[in-house]
Amino acid sequence: MSGLTHFDEAGKPRMVDVSGKADTAREAVARGRVRLAEATLALVTAGRVGKGDVIGIAELAGIMGAKRTAELIPLCHPLALSSVTVRVTVAEPGLLVEATARTTGPTGVEMEALTAVSVACLTIYDMLKAAERGISIEAIELVAKSGGKSGEWRRG
Repeated sequence: MSGLTHFDEAGKPRMVDVSGKADTAREAVARGRVRLAEATLALVTAGRVGKGDVIGIAELAGIMGAKRTAELIPLCHPLALSSVTVRVTVAEPGLLVEATARTTGPTGVEMEALTAVSVACLTIYDMLKAAERGISIEAIELVAKSGGKSGEWRRG
């Protein structure tokens, strides 16, 4: 298991030791989609959802989720996040969620960006499930990262 850094020589899980790594500016961008029926999307865009502003609440929930990543993912390091932005936009047939997380430190913020998107998508689902049972959350993925030894990466 030499290529998997979250396991020791005996195959036991461990938190990676980043104490010897230099602090660098790091950024990660993730996105995901929530597929909605046309009628449900119309409720969102018209502001007629009984639970409130779906887009605003989902963006806030995503930020809050990013801040709690280390509590949710067992081997993640708690990070001092410099910035988290979450944007939800209409992208038929539903909503596109994109999150950017930034920090300066010895480890990346990919998990924080992915968690932000996941929590925002789940919040959208929760707020709209009474209007539609067939909602699907799709294609949550890392689209870019920068910083650290591996440098820049972008999904092709």
